[in-house]
Amino acid sequence: MENNHITHADIAVKKLRANTTLPTYGSDWAAGADLYASLSEDITVMPGATEFIPTGLAMEIPVGYAGFIYARSGLSCKQGLAPANKVGVIDADYRGEIMVALHNHSKEPVTVKNGERISQIVIAPYLRADFKEVFELSDTVRGEGGFGSTGSH
Repeated sequence: MENNHITHADIAVKKLRANTTLPTYGSDWAAGADLYASLSEDITVMPGATEFIPTGLAMEIPVGYAGFIYARSGLSCKQGLAPANKVGVIDADYRGEIMVALHNHSKEPVTVKNGERISQIVIAPYLRADFKEVFELSDTVRGEGGFGSTGSH
């Protein structure tokens, strides 16, 4: 397969500290770019606690796009650290430092070191909706079926 179906865009990134690492992709087709901790000293996240980890980065995300902050599977599965808000959203008009609120789901303290990969960012388009109140919605096969209603088991 050729790598000709992936859209590329230049994203302006400002380093806020000298020890900051720019985001990197782990493979040619990775959707998420790794974000790194930018720390002057290690931060230990206690069991059940949340700590804000600075990335040392500010970005200029294009209008019509947002940066979505997701967990790194290795960090969350092996060490129990994942974004506290599950998915962070960086809006196109935000120019401050990108911080990652890491929550420790494990029963052991976990120490985050400078330069460690702490999350990933996916730059993706979004739709801005005009919400219009109606009195009826169109019918579908699913209808009002909620959680688990589409499974056949």
